Amino acid sequence: MGPHALSQVLRHLTASQDPNLMVGLNTSDDAAVYRLDDNRSLIQTVDFFTPMVDDPRLFGQIAAANALSDVYAMGGKPLLALNIVCFPDSLPLTMLEDILRGGAEKAEEAGCIIAGGHTVRDNEPKYGLAVTGMARPDEITTNAGARPGDLLVLTKPLGTGIIITGIKAELLSPAARQAATQSMSALNKIPAEAMLRHGASACTDITGFGLLGHASEMAVGSGVNLEIHFNALPLLPETMDMAKTGLIPGGAYDNKEYLRDRVELDSRLQPEEQMVLFDPQTSGGLLVALPATGAEKMLTDLAERDIHAAVIGEVLPRQNSAVDGKIYVQP
Repeated sequence: MGPHALSQVLRHLTASQDPNLMVGLNTSDDAAVYRLDDNRSLIQTVDFFTPMVDDPRLFGQIAAANALSDVYAMGGKPLLALNIVCFPDSLPLTMLEDILRGGAEKAEEAGCIIAGGHTVRDNEPKYGLAVTGMARPDEITTNAGARPGDLLVLTKPLGTGIIITGIKAELLSPAARQAATQSMSALNKIPAEAMLRHGASACTDITGFGLLGHASEMAVGSGVNLEIHFNALPLLPETMDMAKTGLIPGGAYDNKEYLRDRVELDSRLQPEEQMVLFDPQTSGGLLVALPATGAEKMLTDLAERDIHAAVIGEVLPRQNSAVDGKIYVQP
């Protein structure tokens, strides 16, 4: 079963009616949120996956950053995490130690405690975290609050799926490889703090469904349309070079097929440019909707911290309330 089919199954499960469940199965948000009282909300998420790089310590860092990102996307602070590990008997335990060390380093950077976890034998290594975070109820930032007139800010460059494919094919330069791994292992902590300071209306992090997949969830959840400008997108070095040679991960084609009725692509976009939009990301950036003045301040704020975010589009009103939110992509 593919991820899109699984997401459809989850949407058909009976949603809890608990009045304190602020975010659950009703939207495609990044984490669940439960109100404890007027000042505290609990954020819960889990994420793990197979290695995308050969270095086990770096893999642990990327997997942990990816899992922690779901809490940041909700406007929260990670507090506590548990390791999730699948590991084969055929690999040395020193490799597992390096994976866990990498995850612990990112958790420490986030100010989050890893307090244990669970390990099972599996034929393929897998690693990630179950993370608990906290936020004020009035600071929870879901993917369902985007408003017409908001601008869309993306806080990391795109292209990790294509770049990982290029790494496996041994076609990527060392400099491009380093840029990609630095991006994937970077926490979304600083952008999350900036978006709260500058009045974010909605947020999601960009992972396996690609930019347009997660943007579509924001459009549908918020009852709006989105316009995205391809030429404004920040891309990892050599992403277009790899895409032009056909190094496109299979997940990008799955994402494109799944979104065929929700996305309108300008005919001037080249095939490889289109596929970048659907490229499944690993530990991608935040996609934030916020008013124009807030977007400008957020970009300035992040640039001072050497984080080069970009305005990539805007939120439009929905034209027909009977139609799911759509995304229009211009050059």
